[in-house]
Amino acid sequence: MRSLFDGDLETRISVLERRTELLFMPRARKYPEELLERGARLVFESRRPIAHVAADLGIHAQARRKRVRQAEADAGGRRELLTSSEREELAGLRREVKQLRKATEILNGLLGALMVRAACRRALEPDGTRGVPVVRAVAWDASEDPACLR
Repeated sequence: MRSLFDGDLETRISVLERRTELLFMPRARKYPEELLERGARLVFESRRPIAHVAADLGIHAQARRKRVRQAEADAGGRRELLTSSEREELAGLRREVKQLRKATEILNGLLGALMVRAACRRALEPDGTRGVPVVRAVAWDASEDPACLR
């Protein structure tokens, strides 16, 4: 059976991402995309209030309002909001940062383990014997102990 920690770093990260995707499935959309786009067009073309168009289409007014504001931002009418392409780019960058943080965390854990292992090897007898470190009979300063001897 394959473990989560088998394979290279990219394989491990992709396994973790797939498991996360299975745990957090997005909920189904309440309204079809075409209906929301049609409603935004109707608001702009008819110049009727958003609430009236939403009531005619059977859509909640707030869902309609959010879509109209996004359409205005995409058209350049609302500078304070991000356009759809900027939102997609931001989401992609956030995913990339998340993946890089996971990779950094894994690498830092490996680096820490390697550093402890190297400290234990340096603490061994000068003749290069491996195994359990031998504590010398001289005065021992506890602050200089490697992590493996604590």
